[in-house]
Amino acid sequence: MSEQDFSPPYPVQFRGSRLAKALLSLGGWTVHFQGFPGKQGVAVVYPHTSNWDFIVMVLVKWATGIQACFWGKDSLFRVPIFGRWLSWLGGLPIDRSSSSGVVGSMVARFQQARENDHYLWLGLSPEGTRRHQPGWRSGFYSVTLQADVPLALIRLDYGRREVRIDQFIRLSGESEADYQRMSQAFEGVRGYHPDQAAPIQPLARPSLRQDEARVLAHPSEQQT
Repeated sequence: MSEQDFSPPYPVQFRGSRLAKALLSLGGWTVHFQGFPGKQGVAVVYPHTSNWDFIVMVLVKWATGIQACFWGKDSLFRVPIFGRWLSWLGGLPIDRSSSSGVVGSMVARFQQARENDHYLWLGLSPEGTRRHQPGWRSGFYSVTLQADVPLALIRLDYGRREVRIDQFIRLSGESEADYQRMSQAFEGVRGYHPDQAAPIQPLARPSLRQDEARVLAHPSEQQT
């Protein structure tokens, strides 16, 4: 694994669900999580190759106690029952037609959270789709760098049946070096459909559309 910039013990702690932990254990999954290094940050989950990823990560969210919301297409929230269920999970509808303003809006949210000492973690799939892509979309990188927050590298590994949320780095702004570090951190990880995992490199023409992004956020009264 790559060298990280934040070491435990981590100050932001959570209380998870024993039931969710038991369900993951029954499925053969283990979760490695010791908390977050700060109240604000961005997390990328890799690889994303199957609908099963969503189910596993929701259970991980409950098992660890991380308060998670989903940042998805606004059209999904207009579907009867399903839309309400997404909202209950903490989903946040995003208008894809205004995707060019997503990064700036998210950076402003981070700045406000920092000023008010509120908790805010944004989590997303940098691939943006389950299908194979030639690289990662740029939204996570732009938000992390501009907001000047830690980046969590979450390994969703079907080969070892484990989820690791224990590597945190700070982006330097040197894209090539940063992607090399991320590639080292995810070395050996295997998705549900290994051939559909995108190579860890920026797309030639990055897109800011985050179709399947994840937002990890909860109210400011969360205890640390």
